[in-house]
Amino acid sequence: SPLVNELRQAAIRLLARREFSRAEIARRLSALGTSEEIDQVLSELQASGLQSDTRFAGAWLRGHAARHGLSRLRQDLRQRGIAESDIDAELAGAGLPPELERARDIWSRKFGTPPADAREWARQARFLQSRGFSTDVIRRLLREFTA
Repeated sequence: SPLVNELRQAAIRLLARREFSRAEIARRLSALGTSEEIDQVLSELQASGLQSDTRFAGAWLRGHAARHGLSRLRQDLRQRGIAESDIDAELAGAGLPPELERARDIWSRKFGTPPADAREWARQARFLQSRGFSTDVIRRLLREFTA
């Protein structure tokens, strides 16, 4: 039908700009058609390889892993409709540097100097926490300066 063609073209225009998850495209197309029509178009795009949640998750990780910890990366992918099994598979295969190393890189770009007192320690810890690093990683990183 003409509407399905219109939905397909809109989805392809989105995918021409960057990778999108199936859920993101469905959300963006929701005002243009019924959920059945959108689902049909998305299934066709997945079958033809034009849309892939796995490819989206990989691209997302490459673009965001340098700035965020694992819990934040997981949460962001979950919010974009990626299945937990796909998130696990992509994280396992992404070849990311260890969490502590990534936290250290982010910390040194943002702060560069060890916390001088408890207030500064807490401020730096909160920043790293907001980036999705675990309490364990934050403690280990900030303890490097108090030893």
